Amino acid sequence: MQISALGRFCLHKLSQKNTVALTREKKVKIVSKIEDALEKAASIVFVNFHGLSVADATKLRGEMKKTNTGYTVVKKTLLRKVLGGLGYKGNIPELSGEVAIAYGADQVAPAKSAAEFAKKFEGKFSLLGGILEGRYLDASEAKALALIPNRETLYGQLVSVLVGPMRGTVTVFSGVQKGFVVALSEIAKKK
Repeated sequence: MQISALGRFCLHKLSQKNTVALTREKKVKIVSKIEDALEKAASIVFVNFHGLSVADATKLRGEMKKTNTGYTVVKKTLLRKVLGGLGYKGNIPELSGEVAIAYGADQVAPAKSAAEFAKKFEGKFSLLGGILEGRYLDASEAKALALIPNRETLYGQLVSVLVGPMRGTVTVFSGVQKGFVVALSEIAKKK
């Protein structure tokens, strides 16, 4: 019995699929890499990147790297295994589709980077949830986290709030001085 060209192609693909399966050693390495990244991160965001091209994913990694945010594609089964062992509070958000994690030392940067990219590629990239301060976030909380300004902007706003009363006091005192000078000028004109 001869196998057709299509049959040989299918057998070849099936044999390739079996060789692509992760070995136990690779899974252990991946799990330890994920655990290490999650333990060091101040915040983590889960994203669905279904339909995102390789070129766009590369662009995303580059943009996230600028904000010191890591981005790793993970198998959901391995991610759930890691998350189960880390003991975060709450329930793991629904991890649907193809899942990746964005993580970083800044509490807002991963969510902000992911949300900006989600705007550009609506339907192909979306936030699923995250982890902040040892607690799981659902998708809406992760999106709300992305709306918080970055640290430098918050510092600027704080300084502006602190300087405001001082600026007002200086304005009042300079107004009194200006009024006094105008009064003296008027008196001098009369004499």
